[in-house]
Amino acid sequence: MRSTVATGSDNYGKLQVVYRHVDAGPAPPATSEATSRVMRRTRRVGTAPELALRRALHRRGLRYLVDVAPPGTNRRRRVDVLLRGARIALFVDGCFWHSCPEHGQLPKANREWWRVKLHGVVVRDKDTNVQLAAAGWLVVRVWEHDDPDEAADRVAALVASRLVRPPQA
Repeated sequence: MRSTVATGSDNYGKLQVVYRHVDAGPAPPATSEATSRVMRRTRRVGTAPELALRRALHRRGLRYLVDVAPPGTNRRRRVDVLLRGARIALFVDGCFWHSCPEHGQLPKANREWWRVKLHGVVVRDKDTNVQLAAAGWLVVRVWEHDDPDEAADRVAALVASRLVRPPQA
């Protein structure tokens, strides 16, 4: 297992560790052709839960960007749905890849490799949250098993609260 450390500095010029990349090493071979086929077909964007949430947001009149790096952040960190005016970064996290506390399970085959790999994803998610918050974005994470209409209602309420402007004198 290898790790890479990215550093940055705070407002006072002090060097601080921002993120430690956890490298599980080379992927072990798939345990079967069926497993290999499933893993090849796994999408990074445009998953069914993401599309359902985007449709629900659109029905509520919200317009957004898809699969973009928010301005002022690391260009390698991409957001599933970006609501620019309200500065909301929305992620639709899959239960397996992001280690859902309710549904996330480690595969039986190559268990240790998967444990390290999925832990690295969780660490990266936390670091992404910190980076986005530091750049002024509100991070909202929705699990794939969450009801898309309920999630869209929560997001619409957040948008409304963030777009309220104080009265002009």
